[in-house]
Formats: sequence, C-alpha cells, structure tokens
Amino acid sequence: MTTILAWHVHGSWMSSFVQGPHRYLIPHDPRWGGWALGRCGRPWPAGAEEIAPEALADEHVDVVVAQRPRELELAQRWLGRTPGVDVPLIYVEHNTPSGHAATTRHPMADRDDLTLVHVTEFNRLMWDNGHTRVRVVPHGVLDPGPLYTGELERAATIVNEPVRRWRVTGTDLLAELSDTTPIDVFGMETDHVHTAVDRPKDRVCGHGDLRQDRLHAEIARRRVFVHTPRWTSLGLSVLEAMHIGMPVVAVATTEAAAAIPPEAGVVSTDVSVLSRALQRFVAEPDLAQLAGKAARQWAQTNFGIDQFVERWNDLLADTVEGKRR
Repeated sequence: MTTILAWHVHGSWMSSFVQGPHRYLIPHDPRWGGWALGRCGRPWPAGAEEIAPEALADEHVDVVVAQRPRELELAQRWLGRTPGVDVPLIYVEHNTPSGHAATTRHPMADRDDLTLVHVTEFNRLMWDNGHTRVRVVPHGVLDPGPLYTGELERAATIVNEPVRRWRVTGTDLLAELSDTTPIDVFGMETDHVHTAVDRPKDRVCGHGDLRQDRLHAEIARRRVFVHTPRWTSLGLSVLEAMHIGMPVVAVATTEAAAAIPPEAGVVSTDVSVLSRALQRFVAEPDLAQLAGKAARQWAQTNFGIDQFVERWNDLLADTVEGKRR
C-alpha cells in the first residue's frame, strides 16, 4: 500500500483518485481554509483519511501529489521533508493555460525533481512544459449508471459560476442555443443566469448546485446534454453525462473533439449547427436514446474508473520505485 499526501482541490477528480488501493492523507484544518479542506463529508472510501497538518511530520509518506504550486511549500513545512528530494513528487495540472494558448510556461517547467501529469493530451500540447517529465493520465469517473430517461424536452448543462466566467464557459452562447431548445443550467451561482443572457426563465433556467446523486438524476431527465465552454480542460460533467447515457452537443474546443465520438452526439464550432443538433435530439427521442447508448459505451471504454485507477497505480509504483533506486 502506498501512502499519498494529496489535497482536496477538485472534488470530482478527487472522488476518482481515492478509489485506488492506497492510503490517502488529506489535510484538514478549518484554519487553513481551502488549503486543508479534508473530505468535506464526501462518501469516499476509508483509505481517504483526514489528517491535521501538524500530524504529518510523524507520518511515513511515499509520495506527494500536488495540484497547486503553494502545496509544495506546505508539504515541506508540514512533512519536514522536501518534495522531490526527500519524498517523490507528482504535480497534477487540471487546467488549460490561463495566458497565451501556446506559449505559456507551466509553473513546473524545466524541473527534474517531479513528474508533471496532465489530464488531457490537449493540455500537454498547449502548456510549455520545458524538459520536465510529463505523463498524461486521462480522466476516469465513477459510473452513475444508465439513468437516462430523456422525458423532458429540454437540454441540460452544468456550469459553475456561469455569469462571472462568461465567455470562458460559453455562457453567452446559451442565448442563441435556447432560442431553439430550452436549457436547464446546473451548478454554483446559476440562479440569475437567465437575466445575464437576457432570456425568459422558461428558456434558460438555473437550478443551483445540487448534491451529485440528485444532479445526475435531474440531468438524466433532460433529452440532451450541451457543453459550451470555449477554453477549459475536459469537463467531468460531459463524461458523467455520457456515462448516464445522454447524447452530447458540444463546442469543438480543447479536448472535446477527441473525447466525444460522432455517434455520441454533435461537436462543432458553428453555433447554428449546435442549435440544430439540440433541436433534432429533442424532436427525435429515439435518435437521442441511440446516441446516448453510444455515448455510454464510449465513456465506459475510455473514461471508466478501472482504467483511471490502473493508470495511476502504474504511475505511483513507477514514481516510488524510481525514488528507491
């Protein structure tokens, strides 16, 4: 069993990460805010243990898995050991570059004391990683099951803070898309999204941030899932929708074009094409169900939790064994 120090940063990714056969030490102390969130009450396996930062100095840790630059400093302070020198270090990058798309240097570029893990091939392509060792470990999600009913003639989307993030998340596109198909928006701070896009609430309706099991049940009732971000890593919400058995209509940017096959939906940079696709799936429930079945099969094959855990097991074993050598 490998003992891993890792922070709770992205809840959905962490829910998958802690499914492995390891011991996961997750810092927990309300005084540290977002730097020590602990489990936050999530129903994770027993191997995911909350630990007070001051208790880490007495723990044997085989590897540090960081996701933010400051975590390297915190790991050194809390462990009393230097990540990458005294204990192996893996750094996971979830996001696309926030600067220029092709020339932004990664904060971990040109380092020989860590392995940099990207969650998509697109991210690896866009970041300037320098000579740092790089691996890609694609997403894997816990299968919510074939929940799709498509009983409501509406589209569903999941976007956190859609008004603040606006063009990045493609929130502005909801106006044109909703002219042909009413859209239900789930996620944090979605209550006033209809006002922001200047559409009636029956055309663009925010439903707030639901607990995951209820969220899955609700989006499964909608006929089709729409994914609008212009600039993002591959949204786990898309993979969850595909596992549920929903057809997907998505903006063809970043990793979406590679992650969503033609038989599972429609991927395009032409908003009029996306609008027509939404309209057709809503009008033809048999077509939507057929595409949703293809989406589920593809997601299970390419983004299942077993594949994700196996890839991480291999990387963790290589990292720890490499340090010992």
